[in-house]
Parts: sequence; C-alpha cells; structure tokens
Amino acid sequence: MRKSTIWLLAIVMAFAFAGLLYLQVTYVSITLKTRSEQFNETAKKCLLQVSKNLEYDETRKYIEEDISKDINAYNRYQNASAGVQGYNQYTTREKFHFEVNPNGSVQGGVEIHSFSNTKSQPLSSLMKKQSSGNIVATTKELFEAYTRRYLYNSELVRDVVNNMLSHSNLKPIEERVDFKQLNTYLKTEFINNGLNLPFVFSVINKDGNTVYQSGELQRKPRTSDVLTGVLFPSDLPSKQNFLRVYFPTKQDYIFSEVTFIVPSVIFSALLLATFIFTLYIVFRQKKLSMMKNDFINNMTHELKTPVSTISLASQMLKDSDITKSPDVFKHISGVINDETKRLGFLVEKVLQMSLFERQKAAFKLKEVDANDLLANIANTFALKVEKYNGTIDIDLRAEDSTIYVDEMHLTNVLFNLMDNAVKYRRLETPLKLMARTRNEGGKLLISIEDNGIGIRKEYHKKVFDRFFRVPTGNVHDVKGFGLGLAYVRKIVEDHSGTIRAENGAGNIGTKFIITLPLIKS
Repeated sequence: MRKSTIWLLAIVMAFAFAGLLYLQVTYVSITLKTRSEQFNETAKKCLLQVSKNLEYDETRKYIEEDISKDINAYNRYQNASAGVQGYNQYTTREKFHFEVNPNGSVQGGVEIHSFSNTKSQPLSSLMKKQSSGNIVATTKELFEAYTRRYLYNSELVRDVVNNMLSHSNLKPIEERVDFKQLNTYLKTEFINNGLNLPFVFSVINKDGNTVYQSGELQRKPRTSDVLTGVLFPSDLPSKQNFLRVYFPTKQDYIFSEVTFIVPSVIFSALLLATFIFTLYIVFRQKKLSMMKNDFINNMTHELKTPVSTISLASQMLKDSDITKSPDVFKHISGVINDETKRLGFLVEKVLQMSLFERQKAAFKLKEVDANDLLANIANTFALKVEKYNGTIDIDLRAEDSTIYVDEMHLTNVLFNLMDNAVKYRRLETPLKLMARTRNEGGKLLISIEDNGIGIRKEYHKKVFDRFFRVPTGNVHDVKGFGLGLAYVRKIVEDHSGTIRAENGAGNIGTKFIITLPLIKS
C-alpha cells in the first residue's frame, strides 16, 4: 500500500470520527439544555402554585377575622333585643360559615335558629310545626333569610377585598407568611411534580433583605442556578416580596437523565484509540518495510563484495604460475581468509535478526562478575584500539558486581558498543575509549564512552530501532545494517535491564549506559 493511500485513509477516518464526536457532543449539550429548561419551568410552576396557596391562606384569614367580628357584634345585638321584647317572643339568628376554595371562590352557608324564653330551636323545626296553617308565611321568611345571606356575603367579600388591598401589603412579610408552612408547601409541590430533590429557599422582603433562609449553603450558587418567584403577585410592584429557591443537586439530577451517553462516549473513545493505534502500526510497518528493503539492498551489496573477491582469488589459484610464487600464493590465501571471515561476520549479523522474531532469546544464565568480564573484553579489544593510535581506560568502581546473565550475549553487547566507538571515531583525533562500572540504586551500571563523532540528541532513542542509521546525507563512510544497537537493546532488556545513550564529556562523543539488576535483586 502506498503511503499516500494510507494518509488518505487516515484523513477519511479522522474526519468520520470528528463528525461522530461533534454529533455526540451536540446531542448531549442540546439534551442537557432541554432538561435544564424543563426543570426550571417545572420549578417556576411550583413556585407560582405555592404563591397562590399563600394568597388563599391570607384571604381565608381575613374572611375569618371579619366573620368573627360580625358574629360578635350580632350576638351583642340579639342579646339586647331579647331583653327589650321579653322572653315569650320568638327571635331568629343566622349563623354564617364561609370557606375559601383553592380556585378562589368563597362558599358560605347559613343556619337559621329560633329562640324562645326557654330554648332555641332551628327554624326548620318551627316550619314543620306551622306547616299546616302558615306555609306562605314560612316561605316568605326563608326567602328573606336567603336574601339577607346574599347581601351579607356580598358585603363581606367587598370588605375583605378592600381590607386586603389597603392593609395587607403594609404588613411585614414575617407576619403574612408562616415559613414552616411555606416549606411544607414547597416540598409538597416539588414532590408532586417529580422534583424530589433537596432544596434551600430564602424569603427576600421588599427592601431586598433576606428575612429567612431554610438552610446553609456550602458554596455561593451561580445566579443562573437560583430560581426566583414573587410572593403575593397582587401586591404593588414596589411592595412585592420574593421567594428564591436553590437546588444543590440540580446538576447531578440533570446529568442523571443522560447517563446513557456515557457508554457511547467510552466506546467512541475506544474506537478512536484503536484507530490511532492501528494507524501507528500501519505507519510503523511501512517504515520497517522500507528499512528492511534498504537493509536487503545493503546486505546484497555487502555480500556481493566478499563473494566476488573470493571467486576472483580462487580463479587466480588455478593459474600454475601463481602457485610457483610462494609470496603471491600466501597473499591470495590471506585475501580469501579475510573475505571468508568478513562473509561469516555478515551472515552472523543476518542471523541476529532471528532474535527479533522471538519474544525472548534462549539464554544460558549463570553468575558472572561484571568487573572481570569488562576487564577481559577491554584487554582483548586493546589491540584493535591501539591499531588506530587510540587508548582504552578501565575504571571498575562497582563494589558489588555479581550479575546473573548469559555471558556470551553480554560479551557481544560490550563488543558491539566498543566496535561502534572504533568505527565512528574522529579521523583527525586519537581515539579515547573509557569503560566504567559502578553501583547505583541497588543496581549495576556499565558505561562505554568515546570521543568520536557523537550522536545528535534527537537520535539518542532512535539509534536502538531496527535498521535505523543516523542520517548523514548520501555519504556512508561506515558500512552497516542498523542491527547492532537494536541487538544490544534487546539483549539488555531481556536481562531485565535498560540502556540509554547520552552525550559524552564536554558534549563530545557518545556515552552508552547499561543498567542491570544485581544477583541479590
């Protein structure tokens, strides 16, 4: 698959995911906004009903007070009349009952009683006794009684309305409202409308001062979260009092209505993560494929050189004149031997690739003293360093140096690092190679440092990738396949260790630091 096709596929999938995410976010925001508006409308409706209930209570109170006054005055009048007319004359008295309904209407009733010097009797009993001879008179008396009741009701309502309009809004809100009853009204209305949530309410008087608050607030609520209603809307605007209600768990209640969206968001996030990871794998495999192709081309070229040299040397040995010259024969034999070793080294590099196809290499682990191992390797490698007029120093500071490793593979790791120091040396500067050991944090640190051409900081991690070679333009003075350091990292990590690259002393050269667990760990 071409790289442009992969990028096109990635852009299309990214656009699709962006569109899906946008639709989900938009849907959630619209749903939350709608639920919030519904909540506010329901709560305001409850506040309006509570305000009406308070008005009904106040109206009932005024009516009862007026009725009580009139009845007391009427009783005094009847008592006085009874004293003047004597005890043998029948008198009547009307007892009124009124009730204010929730719809605002006033219902009333009257009981007409007759009184004598001994006891009072209901007018209905009197009617039964006189029904045989005085039906017309009784009917007239009933009509007059109902007429008086109607006139009394009408006058009573007018008096109550006038009294409320002229005096009610002059009273402080504390005298007009029972706050405990107000709390009961609010709680009942909220529960009946499906808002069974904890709430805090406060009453604000006409001067803007808080005269009552039902509870303490842990934090100051936002203005948008406080619902406000008018107490006694019929009052003059300048005399109006307000009721404010705050629901501390309003947001939780609203979000609980859209909990179904959470799994959708989680699954979308998983799909997005899978897509990103898949895209990463595709590009990584594409990169590895290109690097492997470069490796094969490079390897083919490298194998072709020793093979052609050996082939040419073997053909020269067939010449009888060459066999007669011992010096020439020795030279050709040496060339064949050197090229054979070189060919074997290349084959070994290729075989190292098999390590990367297995999750873990098969090791023959044993106890090894890292100080002794590093000293032996340095002494063996000293001849090669001296060949290039270089020096190698050893600094063995690790007091505890016993590790549990595969000696052969660890030896190859250290040889690889030292061989890179030789290959990437500065031609105009004598090579200096430093090998050290030390203990740190209960672990063993082995460092190989040189004063070569160094590695730029942005490539310190990439040099351990397979087939990666630090870019130097089109010039490759040193042949390689990008497998050496990848092999080093794999062996170290399979021994439960780590390796990192740093700049050398004075930012000259490169320093590789290997960290391995001690045997006691």
